[in-house]
Amino acid sequence: MKTLIRSVLILLVVLVLLAVAWVWLALSWSYSEGERAGYVQKFSSKGWICKTWEGEIAMVTMPGAIPEKFEFTVREESVAQQINALAGKRVVLHYRQHKFVPTSCFGETEYFVVGVREMQDAPAPAPLAPALPLPGVPGASR
Repeated sequence: MKTLIRSVLILLVVLVLLAVAWVWLALSWSYSEGERAGYVQKFSSKGWICKTWEGEIAMVTMPGAIPEKFEFTVREESVAQQINALAGKRVVLHYRQHKFVPTSCFGETEYFVVGVREMQDAPAPAPLAPALPLPGVPGASR
């Protein structure tokens, strides 16, 4: 009887250690990382026990096009505050994708935003000066 209880306890400890190792591995190694640019259209703190910030940006490729949505999770409060401060502006989100996170307690998506910056629009090109007529070219007036 004691060996059965001991075997069950060892099995439970091993299973708990494997689960902890899986969560650590899924959250510390990223499958991919990149950046997405767009306008934040939803951003809120969610969760009953584990609070995370969940958001969505609309990525517009050209005016009049249907925007593509990118859903993301923010776990760091400082990054969430930066996103809130940039509300209404075009932002670039730097994210890391973590596949196979075992529970939604760590976030509802697999895209975890770790940085944000405001996207600076490219300056408009300077207007071109009118071309001056070349001397000695027939048909060119002065």
